[in-house]
Amino acid sequence: MDARTLMEWVCGVDSFWQVPSVIGAHAAERYRSAIARRRHHEPLQHIVGRMWFRALTLEARPGVFIARPETEMVAQYAIDEAETLARSRSQHSAGPLVIDLCTGSGAIALALATEVPTSRVYAVELMDEAYALAQLNCERLAPGRVTLVKGDATTALTELDGRVDVVVANPPYVPLADVTQPEALADPPEALYGGGEDGMVIPRGIIHRAAHLLRPSTDTDKGGLLVMEHAEKQSQQLREVALAAGFRDVRTAQDLSGADRMLIARAPLATTMPPTESLQEDE
Repeated sequence: MDARTLMEWVCGVDSFWQVPSVIGAHAAERYRSAIARRRHHEPLQHIVGRMWFRALTLEARPGVFIARPETEMVAQYAIDEAETLARSRSQHSAGPLVIDLCTGSGAIALALATEVPTSRVYAVELMDEAYALAQLNCERLAPGRVTLVKGDATTALTELDGRVDVVVANPPYVPLADVTQPEALADPPEALYGGGEDGMVIPRGIIHRAAHLLRPSTDTDKGGLLVMEHAEKQSQQLREVALAAGFRDVRTAQDLSGADRMLIARAPLATTMPPTESLQEDE
């Protein structure tokens, strides 16, 4: 598959069936060079300058986390929730409000914006390189559909506290001592390691931020939904963190390979949340 993708890139075509039966010397040399780079574990996405996420083709750059197929199920749970809310609301109501924390290249936010057109999507990113790439991808794939915010995902968007329908995140979560696959070492450390020996400093911060951002649960409203990717061995600990933060219906969901890779949880009850001036009706 890598060899095929590299040949398409060298020839400037979208399908292998468009590759000519004979290629020129310059293209042949580019192809040999690309194969050599891939042999040394340079990510395919960095060589061709693009990456794929669900139905999207995004620009890829060194210094920014590469979107991976494992995260597509994280996006799916968020999309399913947003679609359900969109269908249940009248056409005159505001669409579901969704926040993608630690957006990186903007992949999850753009999947939501393009697959649930009525959704109002915010995306938060701290790193300069990732923020710039997210801007480029959003302007190219969904102009005007994603509100991009530069800031810390564990403290951002306090003005939306208590109003958000879905918080979705693929935060840094790799434990410091874990050895990752060679391709992952091309990602910036800030996008990989979650802080502390267990890698859960940032994921814990995301859970507590989501507890305030999400629409609270009530007797008549099941509340907003948190969907967060994590390492397989972190599932039990993060469920405990979510329960301690007041979340309800806390569970672990699996990725495409069947591994425990994401936390799914409903917002805490309104009675357990401190009052705040931002808990107002949406405009």
